[in-house]
Amino acid sequence: MTASWRRGIRAVWETWRGWRARRAAQEETADADCGRPAAPTQAEHLRRGAAAEALAAAHLERHGLTILARNVRCRGGEVDLIADERGCIVFAEVRLRGNGRFGGAAASITTAKQQRIILAAQTWLAGAGRRHASRPCRFDAILLDGLAAARIEWIRGAFDAS
Repeated sequence: MTASWRRGIRAVWETWRGWRARRAAQEETADADCGRPAAPTQAEHLRRGAAAEALAAAHLERHGLTILARNVRCRGGEVDLIADERGCIVFAEVRLRGNGRFGGAAASITTAKQQRIILAAQTWLAGAGRRHASRPCRFDAILLDGLAAARIEWIRGAFDAS
């Protein structure tokens, strides 16, 4: 081996060691959202939605309802809360809107959204909730204009499954 060849190998080795050290330092200081082992943080709109559902569930429980299920999903639909009110099964849609610029929380429950809620309710009644299938059902809307218990509007029988 010639001296210049050894210098070349040594330069490659030193470059690789430097790159490896920088990479290890980056991994130690990297934030959790970049695919590192730490758990990623939840998006703000998902956090606000979960907080709104928790407020709505607590509101229903304060009014004597028993929560049977949360976030029931099926292919093509979802129900936020399913509760029992003295023998009546209540399927509740929770809507949080920060401002009324686009019609507020009530306006966001469109006919298409109602159909997706009805589909999820039917799926739940045919599956996990089949013991409740013979009981009367109702579709409610729980509207929040902010994340405060005082700002909850509960509309019983907001829409029908027809």
